[in-house]
Amino acid sequence: MDIKNSNKTHLGVQKLLAVSVLVILYVFFSIFGNNFFSFTALVNILDASYFIGFMAIGVTFVIITGGIDLSLGTTMMCGALIGGAAYNLWGWDIVSALLLTIAVSTIIGAINGILIAYLKLPPFIATLGTMMSGMGFGAIVTKVMTMRFPTIDSPDGWFKYIFYKTSSGFPIGAVWLAAAFAIASVLLNKTRFGRYTFAIGSNREAARLSGIKVQRMLTMIYTLSGFFSGLAGIFYASVYTTIIPSTGNGLELLAIAGVVIGGTSMTGGVGSLSGTMIGVFVMSTLKQGLMSMGLQAHWQTFITGIVVIGAVLLDNYRIAKAEKISMRGKAVFHGTFPMK
Repeated sequence: MDIKNSNKTHLGVQKLLAVSVLVILYVFFSIFGNNFFSFTALVNILDASYFIGFMAIGVTFVIITGGIDLSLGTTMMCGALIGGAAYNLWGWDIVSALLLTIAVSTIIGAINGILIAYLKLPPFIATLGTMMSGMGFGAIVTKVMTMRFPTIDSPDGWFKYIFYKTSSGFPIGAVWLAAAFAIASVLLNKTRFGRYTFAIGSNREAARLSGIKVQRMLTMIYTLSGFFSGLAGIFYASVYTTIIPSTGNGLELLAIAGVVIGGTSMTGGVGSLSGTMIGVFVMSTLKQGLMSMGLQAHWQTFITGIVVIGAVLLDNYRIAKAEKISMRGKAVFHGTFPMK
């Protein structure tokens, strides 16, 4: 078995484990939670999955390259705040305000890409800087005022029906998330863009020597992450309506945790969007389940940290196994055999 097949095998195992965790969590909270096994609880899980899911889809591409984007949460909120300012303060119609939400977040993503690809800043530092700047910029533009998007009974109430729930109560946001997942999956698995993403994560120098324009690709990938954060901002606004300045910090951890739980390697080169979506639902189920048991948000943070540590340990095990297979392959090729 070569390294590529080994990676696929261990990715499949980690996805299977993530599914198992999801099922176990759902059964556990159905037994011990308050009214967790109900249609209302399922809808609440979906509601909590929208903004996490869109951010997670975008950052999956980033993490596959071996990078990280810590600005997801504040990028989402910055876009939603400025879009809300356009709607509430500047007299823009709701469609233009939503487009501005996506545009702002996409621009922040592009800035991340330029800082990392062309100015050679480490992804952690670059996105940490834009995380803080984005949070402050949104508050400056809105003058630290809370922005509100249309409610169901307002003249622009159709916004809720299109992005949140239909008049019959159907969670239409789940359809949008499924469509985004399908499109992103084709992009990652069936196009040159996706192949180059995996190549950069596997070996950036080899990718450059093979003719891939690594700097341009990285800029595009971080821009894509910003775009999905903008979509996340729209769906966050559709579910929660109210956008508070200087918030969003920490929400990116939910998306990154979902990606890692789903089997995408933090070292790059390995990952899948199907695993990401499983991880997202693990995070949403955990959040709603702990709430059904009457536990506060800090319990979710604590348990999420434990789950992420477990996922990273599994990823380290996969890497160690792949390196062991590589060493055996080289030994056989050179006519030697490693000591047992």
